[in-house]
Amino acid sequence: MVCHDRGVTTALIYLVVMLLVAAVVFLLAAVVFGRGEELAPLAPGSSPTRLPAEDITGDDVGGVKFQLVLRGYKMSEVDWVMTRLGGEIDGLRSRVADLEAELARRNQHEASQ
Repeated sequence: MVCHDRGVTTALIYLVVMLLVAAVVFLLAAVVFGRGEELAPLAPGSSPTRLPAEDITGDDVGGVKFQLVLRGYKMSEVDWVMTRLGGEIDGLRSRVADLEAELARRNQHEASQ
């Protein structure tokens, strides 16, 4: 006396085959597409995110590196934001320097009168 149905056995075999095919497709996609651009691995416990305490420049912002985590991030978007922020910081610093120079000229002009 057999206690199993032939239809149940066939369904289980199809289920196992489908799971194996899905796993192979997933692994193949992970190998082919990966996370995008690859960065050199960091030492455990270290952080690549470093900025000066004061006088941050566009080059400082452009040089910031972020550590990849499980879900990662889209590097092209981060690079775009960093480039934009770096340019904005450089523009603002240039404007501040121009205004400070203008103020110094005005003060010097008023002092000489």
